[in-house]
Amino acid sequence: MYIKEIELNNFRIYKGINKIALLPTEDKNIIVISGKNGFGKTTFLMSLVWCLYGKQMEKVDELYEKEIKDKGNYTKYISNSLNKKAYEDGETEFYVSVTFSGVKIPDVTCNEITIKRSYNIVSNTSDRVEVLIDGYQNQLIEDLTKENQKGEEIFIRDFILPIEIAKFFFFDAEKIVSLAEINSNNQRRQLSKAYSEVLGIQKYEDLKANLEEKQDEYRRRSAKPEEKEELNQLHTDIENSKIEVEKLVTNIDDLKHERNQKEKETEDIQRRLIREGDKMTLDELNLLKEEQTKLEQRKTDVQESLKDYFDIIPFALAGETLMNISEQLNNERNLIEQIYKQEDVNSKITQIRQDIEQRRNNLDFVLDIKTRDFYEEQIKFLVKKYFFSEIPDVPENFQSFHDFSNAETNEFNQLINSIKHSFKEIFSRLNTEYSYLKNQLDSISRKIRDAEKSAEDEYIFELRGKKEILDKRIISIGNELETINQKIGELNTQIKTYKQRQETLRKRIDDSSEYSEKEQKTKRLITKLQNFISVFKEEKKKSLEEKMLKGLHTLMHKKGFITKVEVDISITGEDIDITLFGSNNKIIDKGSLSMGERQMYASALLNALVDESDIEFPVFIDSPMQKFDEQHAENIIKYFYPNVSKQVVIFPLINKELTEKEYLLLQPKICRTYLIDNISNEKSAFLETEPNNFLITYKELYNAN
Repeated sequence: MYIKEIELNNFRIYKGINKIALLPTEDKNIIVISGKNGFGKTTFLMSLVWCLYGKQMEKVDELYEKEIKDKGNYTKYISNSLNKKAYEDGETEFYVSVTFSGVKIPDVTCNEITIKRSYNIVSNTSDRVEVLIDGYQNQLIEDLTKENQKGEEIFIRDFILPIEIAKFFFFDAEKIVSLAEINSNNQRRQLSKAYSEVLGIQKYEDLKANLEEKQDEYRRRSAKPEEKEELNQLHTDIENSKIEVEKLVTNIDDLKHERNQKEKETEDIQRRLIREGDKMTLDELNLLKEEQTKLEQRKTDVQESLKDYFDIIPFALAGETLMNISEQLNNERNLIEQIYKQEDVNSKITQIRQDIEQRRNNLDFVLDIKTRDFYEEQIKFLVKKYFFSEIPDVPENFQSFHDFSNAETNEFNQLINSIKHSFKEIFSRLNTEYSYLKNQLDSISRKIRDAEKSAEDEYIFELRGKKEILDKRIISIGNELETINQKIGELNTQIKTYKQRQETLRKRIDDSSEYSEKEQKTKRLITKLQNFISVFKEEKKKSLEEKMLKGLHTLMHKKGFITKVEVDISITGEDIDITLFGSNNKIIDKGSLSMGERQMYASALLNALVDESDIEFPVFIDSPMQKFDEQHAENIIKYFYPNVSKQVVIFPLINKELTEKEYLLLQPKICRTYLIDNISNEKSAFLETEPNNFLITYKELYNAN
């Protein structure tokens, strides 16, 4: 899949119709779009994300989520995107359209697909999305439409790019280091979901769930009345719980939007109070608010991390018990290995004795029983002594208490290593940082409150009353969100319990049922699919490990720094974790990596994920080459950009994020280059240049040396 062309009309700084062609050539896959800060590089990338996802764009990047929050809500945010000069000229609509080629749609033949999203600030209360297949509307879109979802939005997610994995294809190179900074369980779950989608695991899990639903229909026919009633009830309970979770998630979005709006209103009132009180300038207030926002975000992150470590505290307190369990697990593993070896030895000794017995039958004299027993015992003793002396005898009364799998044992040992080596230090550091951030925020809040104090006139009194009501509602929303999140957690736990009971009931019905041919075929398909998923996950795990390690070795100039990459995929596929190992097989804390090393890790991960997926989609990279030293930059240019996708669009600041030397190194892979020509404060346009003349034109256009 390629993006053939993007068209922007009156979108922010791009007044009128602005088209840009992006198709790569066979041997050159990189497109460079550059311009000075404020000319429209980030706006161009944002326009593409908005065209594809509209209101859901906040799920692609935290930047969009923050900007929407700052404006109060999505409507205020996007209605502000009409070009100012166009607005002055009386125009009320803007749009962005993206034309794709090479899109594969089952049972539909097409050459091009155009997605156009438009917004009218006067008549529209929501976006208008159009999908044209070879220039025409298609029945497929109408067929996809659901009660609460537009067919166009579903089409984009199903056939263009799922929103859950868009972050791997649209990213700020400086911010992708966040992939190495995942701390909380919630962040990890969200990222794991994206991994599962991009690796293709989720589609097979969904297929298995559909087959299990079909099999349940067959089970109801052969089940006893009480079993049928229970199976139906469990199915209803699971579906109702899922619907309730969906409603609560929607409720969360609504509450967050309301909170954003209230926070914006209370900030406006706060500014007026400060202005009236003459205690602080607006510039000082803005700086203070900016610092407060950063501290709040950091405090939330630290708080999430602390919550995760609170879960580990009971294990740390039970350290002696954990060590005893670890020793027992080690003994069990060793003894189980010895059992296998001892069984092998006994098997060989038995074979030797049988061979001797056959030869004894051919003797022309008779051995008495004592002599025969003596030699047999000696043979048994001497075989073990000279050939298998390292194998100890296993006690006959040996019993395995835990019976952990290798994966469970590794997970348990990781927990112990974490408690022994890093838990105390990290927990202490997080706790200290949390206290510091809390004190800093209290100090800022006091300064703002002090700035609000002024004469007790009627106007000030009224403003304070409004602000107090808004602040109370903001706190109330926060409490509601916490309650809803707890409810979602309870419902998800309940769903797991229902599914466990459902699985038990299914097995009970299966054990007592006679299957029809359809039922048997469905059961065989589910079993085959389960086995396939297990093998598929293992293949993906090994392939991802190999590709990531190879990518890290290629990109990093510290050779031998990372010796192993371990990818852990849970049975359900809902949890995917990546662990790095250094020399002596020691785990490397990704948080301890330098910013450049984190970016190398993120780049290797992205490259491996895109390579492992069946998704062919262009990659867009804002602010490339940040945090790289000269050698890392050269490695990225040689090995990352030419290979991460068949179509790569980068948005560098020339001489800062891409030097002349680096550009010349990249040039053999560059097929198109554009400069953003800032015609006026309210108008920018794309200026295509020949790759060979790009730097010369850049210097002429921007008067740069």
